[in-house]
Amino acid sequence: MSTVSPPKKTKTAEPHRSRLYDNLVPVYQGLWPAVAKRNIRSAIAAMNISAGTEVLEVGVGTGLSLDSYPHDIRLTGVDLSESMLAEAEQLIEQKSWQHINVLPMNAERLTFPDASFDVVTSFHTISVVSKPRSMMSEMVRVCRPGGKILMVNHFRSENSLIAKVVDSAGNITRRLGWRTDLDLQDVVAGLPLRFDRCYKPTPLSFFTIMQATVTKSDEASV
Repeated sequence: MSTVSPPKKTKTAEPHRSRLYDNLVPVYQGLWPAVAKRNIRSAIAAMNISAGTEVLEVGVGTGLSLDSYPHDIRLTGVDLSESMLAEAEQLIEQKSWQHINVLPMNAERLTFPDASFDVVTSFHTISVVSKPRSMMSEMVRVCRPGGKILMVNHFRSENSLIAKVVDSAGNITRRLGWRTDLDLQDVVAGLPLRFDRCYKPTPLSFFTIMQATVTKSDEASV
């Protein structure tokens, strides 16, 4: 991902703006697919995305998810990390994918006009941005009414015991900019969304798969 202006220093780590984040690209490619790709692939398949659909993926990274999409859609991926985008671009070239384009862009300030896409997806990104609520609002803004939002991410457990255990790791993960205490309801509250599905791929999974429909504001029900 690449920033529009120099970031102000804050007490909270922001991995998408740090050298550490770029240096994690080899680790991300080596280990993360084994953890994340199965969930991403099954979540995209369950969407049954039709031919010609305009899709935006926010936080496309190195392109981990790209081969999970149908090839008869138009897919745009955005990310702030130029190192990760370089890997995604190389993959696109190797595969000769003509239906995919990737761009440097801040997830919290998307430059697309309102209602530009039929489907907006994001996988394991909202926990690493500095303003998760802003990112979610932008995803909804650029999605057409009646369009779909798909997200796979770790959110704070509704089980207080599990939440307490996971939260105890927060001081460590926050140093890398990864939040473990992000509450899904806080992120979507008040947005024009209707939850279609919200589930864990397995009972013991740390991750939640959320599929929602963008509605008119007076129809919102989350």
